[in-house]
Amino acid sequence: MRATIAANPPAAYLGGKRNLAKRLCAIIDTIPHRAYIEPFVGMGGVFLRRGKAPPVEVINDLSGDVANLFRVVRRHYEPFVDEFGWLLASRAEFERQIQLDPAGLTDIERAVRFLYLQRLAFGGKVTGRTFGVRRDQSSRIQHSVMRAELRKLHHRLEPVTIEQLPYQDVIRRYDGQGALFYLDPPYDETTGYGTGFGRADFVALAAQLAGIAGQFVMSINDTPFIRETFAPFAIKEVQTTWTVSSASTGRRTKVTELIIRNQPR
Repeated sequence: MRATIAANPPAAYLGGKRNLAKRLCAIIDTIPHRAYIEPFVGMGGVFLRRGKAPPVEVINDLSGDVANLFRVVRRHYEPFVDEFGWLLASRAEFERQIQLDPAGLTDIERAVRFLYLQRLAFGGKVTGRTFGVRRDQSSRIQHSVMRAELRKLHHRLEPVTIEQLPYQDVIRRYDGQGALFYLDPPYDETTGYGTGFGRADFVALAAQLAGIAGQFVMSINDTPFIRETFAPFAIKEVQTTWTVSSASTGRRTKVTELIIRNQPR
């Protein structure tokens, strides 16, 4: 294991693990592994908070916006932050960016648009975004701060493989002795992620995880369906908080989540 370069997630993301990350990283660090793979990386809420890393690291997300953002920060840091520097935090610009078609943008422009919207949107939603109101905090678009944060992210990503594949393919390609998967799939019965992930996917995921040679840790919301589907594995309840309600009246509420693991063979 090597010490990692500290870096923050570049933006909020629905289902982000800020409140659980420390506990999840502690669990992950107790499991011997030579390869660490995240099939649902999102904004890297756990990945970027790890204090040490194995020789092989792979992050994956089916979202083209997510994968493109990490690739651009890794390969085109300077032009990316220069392009971002022209944007101001305003509701009008937020709405203008929403209306842009990503298909007509360059990779750098697309990454700028995505990061801008995610930093300003309420609750880290990918679909149905609304402009987040911050009554007691400064704007999330502060270019001097962001430039420093993104430089750290740029360096953190240097040894990392970035994929954009269905989760099934990532698990199949990278499974093996010494592999550790951390999975943070879309929550059961929750919308706003921007990708369809239904209960049939959870059933297929459980079946695939039952046959892997490596180990996995998964965090997910607590529902009867999830408990039944993943009953063959070790399930632990943990308490955390979610932000709920609207962009102007967001409040935190305590919830139960599940940490699910297999046992080494």
